[in-house]
Amino acid sequence: MTKLFKLKLIALAISSTLITACGDAETNIVEKDPIAVPDDGHDHGDGGDHGDGYTIDSLGRLAVLAADSNAASFFDLDDNKLLETFTLTHDSNTLSVSPDFRYALIASRSQDYLGFIDGGLWREDHGAHLHDYEQSPVLSSYELTSGSRPTHLVNHDGKLAIFYDGDADSGTTASVAVLTDNDITNATAALPSISYNINMHGVAEPRGEHVLSTIRRDDAQSTSNAKILPDQVGVYHFHDGEYELEQTLELTCPDLHGAAQNHDTIAFGCSDGVLLAHQHNDEYEAVKVANIDAVGDLRIGRLYGHEKSDTFIGIASGHGGGAAVLLSINPSDAEMEALEWQLADGASAVSYSFSANGEHFLVLDSLGFLNVLKAHAHDGHTHWELAGQVDITEQDVKTMPEGMSFSMTVAQNGHFAYVADPIAQHVVQVHLEDLEVEGELELTFPPAAITWLGIAQEEEHAHEH
Repeated sequence: MTKLFKLKLIALAISSTLITACGDAETNIVEKDPIAVPDDGHDHGDGGDHGDGYTIDSLGRLAVLAADSNAASFFDLDDNKLLETFTLTHDSNTLSVSPDFRYALIASRSQDYLGFIDGGLWREDHGAHLHDYEQSPVLSSYELTSGSRPTHLVNHDGKLAIFYDGDADSGTTASVAVLTDNDITNATAALPSISYNINMHGVAEPRGEHVLSTIRRDDAQSTSNAKILPDQVGVYHFHDGEYELEQTLELTCPDLHGAAQNHDTIAFGCSDGVLLAHQHNDEYEAVKVANIDAVGDLRIGRLYGHEKSDTFIGIASGHGGGAAVLLSINPSDAEMEALEWQLADGASAVSYSFSANGEHFLVLDSLGFLNVLKAHAHDGHTHWELAGQVDITEQDVKTMPEGMSFSMTVAQNGHFAYVADPIAQHVVQVHLEDLEVEGELELTFPPAAITWLGIAQEEEHAHEH
């Protein structure tokens, strides 16, 4: 253990940073005039066809929420230039990204609100060619305000599933809405949706014409300990303009929380293991992977998957915090194992993510280390091992402002991750292959959250949903 690592462990003894898996933020947006972009000879913003197409080579853009004010700032990652700052009505916000990485999503759970800010970089498929567009960030007039308590927002294959928890106190029920970047651009009024007759803290996974979404049975039937948690999964099929329940997976998933998917499988976290749903045309077959001894009394409540990864990463943790256990779940063998690498004593994870190409799994911890894991095949099995650690801060982590933490986003067009440091008030660019900090974006405020926006690298999908 290095001297620096020991010092960070000691510093953290009086302060720990915990992940908030499901935010309760609130925000509204006040529009500002967009920055004018000088004419570069390409009329990128009109949506028209420009002959043989046009491509843009850019690192992308970064949306940053300020921790000390109600503001969202947008930066050009090619030159770290501030492009625009939008003033938000409320002080606490959550930040995520649209399915094709064009729009920043501002969620206000307690205000039943979702807003969208156009990052200004996007690609259109014109059939014979691809055409890229570039403009200033601009606030969209499109808002979603009809659902109750938007909580889990899941992107997959060009679609976003928004799970609205509903609220027992106000008598509102849970629901799901599914949208695309085009829906945001075109301000689609009536989105494909699922309606329930009860509230629940659930999650929905979009997959082609299907959405796999949670089902909460009444208390007499439920196997969940928490009354708002679901314990079954339904397969909803889109046709005639709406989603209809076509199949309910027979296996139960007590205290269901957390979901992810890869090329062939959708996984759901349960108190007794992981539920795996395999697609066979329009039908789904479910199997259960039981918890191993390493999970103990914890619950797998967070799952991460990637189209190019054969395994899922599961995070088992308790409601009261404490050390988490990282697990690898292999759908082909219906097995799980604890990763050989685990967080150091005194460290807690503040963010997890796969890299853009799925080759790395990233764990950003509260001590200021970005832990980069890489999968290796051995004896026909995939094992995750630590490829290296990147120290992303020179600051004393015990000086982390109360309620703040490091945060992370991953570029979808290369090998970079971006890590925000509220203590130093900057964002560092980390090269995931070289395991080095290669750039820095200075801020004038402590960052609360960041997300990457831009034109993602094109992936060929050999499967059909």
